[in-house]
Amino acid sequence: MNTIRIRRTAVAVAAAAVLPFALAACTDSGSGTKAAPTAGAEGAAATAGSTPMDGGAAGGKPFGPACAGVPEEGAGSFDGMAKDPVATAASNNPALSTLVTAVKQAGLVDTLNSAKDITVFAPTNDAFAKIPKADLDKVLADKAALTKILTYHVVGQRLTPQQLENGSFETLQKGMVTTTGSGESYKVNDTAAVVCGNVRTANANVYIIDTVLMPK
Repeated sequence: MNTIRIRRTAVAVAAAAVLPFALAACTDSGSGTKAAPTAGAEGAAATAGSTPMDGGAAGGKPFGPACAGVPEEGAGSFDGMAKDPVATAASNNPALSTLVTAVKQAGLVDTLNSAKDITVFAPTNDAFAKIPKADLDKVLADKAALTKILTYHVVGQRLTPQQLENGSFETLQKGMVTTTGSGESYKVNDTAAVVCGNVRTANANVYIIDTVLMPK
């Protein structure tokens, strides 16, 4: 009798030990509620750096040959610019000093810094240098004309690189800009090449371009 009791006890203990694993297997098999996934690399990537569908860069990095000239640290770095509104961020980039001067001349600093979720196609100093100096000085002295040109470089939503592949967008000037390209090569109005794209600021996505855009 003692032997039978010992065997029954052993069977009961074994069944008790196996039962939780059996229930877990049934739960994970698909008929019940699945166990919550762990926060692995994919989960972290989806959480960190995720942005709304209406305009973030979806965690993408800046791209283009001119990006190599951006400082690795400080206010003018990509991390630094991401903390500042767009006009302030541009003022920390030496390659955009002419643009910053133009924005100040037109009185658009506060307008750009207070705007929410915009895209700025930002011409480099070399882009402005393509314009004959007499013509550039004339535009800089004409606030109305300058405002018209500068607001033509601004779109009222954050644009991702994917949206630039074949796009047409209304600017704050009310004109239209067209974009084409793929990968890390894009053009605006078939004339201006993006030399450093997908740059984030606190309120804008910036695409630095090599030619000043002129509204019709």
